[in-house]
Amino acid sequence: MNTKDIYLAGGCFWGTEHFFKQIEGVIETEVGFANGNTENPTYKEVYTDETGYAETVHVKYNPDVVSLNFLLQMFFKAIDPTSLNKQGHDEGTRYRTGIYYTNNDDVCIIEKALNDEQKKYEQPLVVENLPLKNFYTAEEYHQDYLDKNPDGYCHLPLSLFEFARKAKEK
Repeated sequence: MNTKDIYLAGGCFWGTEHFFKQIEGVIETEVGFANGNTENPTYKEVYTDETGYAETVHVKYNPDVVSLNFLLQMFFKAIDPTSLNKQGHDEGTRYRTGIYYTNNDDVCIIEKALNDEQKKYEQPLVVENLPLKNFYTAEEYHQDYLDKNPDGYCHLPLSLFEFARKAKEK
């Protein structure tokens, strides 16, 4: 099977992961920490906002089923792209939004999606667009958190998960 990867930081990774798991063509998700300054950070260390990491979801997808452009359009529905270091009630640099790529072929797609999204706002977007520098998997209890804890905290409205389940690429 053909697979590609993209790393998306959309605030608290519990809800962001659960959102992307609903989308047809997403094969696997994993929560962790991206683009920071230390090795093997723990959640407790990242939570201090002193490591430079963003809570991030590694999304592995089948490009024959879903395009990167569609995933980015869905990403924009799950974030406030103008909110710096804050999504919902969660604040801090670890909750910044970002798109981190591993394939330079994705750069043009990401830039076009960001430019198209910018047209919807007067204020500038603050979504990072960077190559993935590093990614460390978060502790096991963070993986599939909302599957394990259906009533667990989430900054995203439940209706968004249903929307993602039904979303189809045109």
